[in-house]
Amino acid sequence: MSFNNLDQLYRQVIMDHYKNPRNKGTLEDGSFTVDMNNPTCGDRIHLNLKVEDGKVTDAKFDGEGCSISMASASMMTQIIIGKDIETAMRLSEVFSNMMQGKEYDEDIDLGDIEALQGVAKFPARIKCATLAWKAMEKGVKEGN
Repeated sequence: MSFNNLDQLYRQVIMDHYKNPRNKGTLEDGSFTVDMNNPTCGDRIHLNLKVEDGKVTDAKFDGEGCSISMASASMMTQIIIGKDIETAMRLSEVFSNMMQGKEYDEDIDLGDIEALQGVAKFPARIKCATLAWKAMEKGVKEGN
């Protein structure tokens, strides 16, 4: 597959998550809630995670933002549900490295999240892509 075709496929995946977000909404009985925003561009997220016995059993998000920000939140919730906290935090580290153009463990299956790797070429958009992930990290670290 040529680079242009792959780039087009990635754009389609991002737009699909933006237009048809997975896990959008709120949890009534979430273990913690985190609100964050990106003042640079106005993206904001409200993230609910339900954690039981050290495992993410459910995740929902709501908010407003660009296609990259909202698609990333959708992708993140999909991949962390069912994972233990340690794995979710490891995925966040891998994603952060990918966004910064650093080497990352490519053996880890990121699924649709790989569609966001092109964002690394646009430094102003990296904060958009990482907003939901930073919210998840904050919630886990603060134990909200």
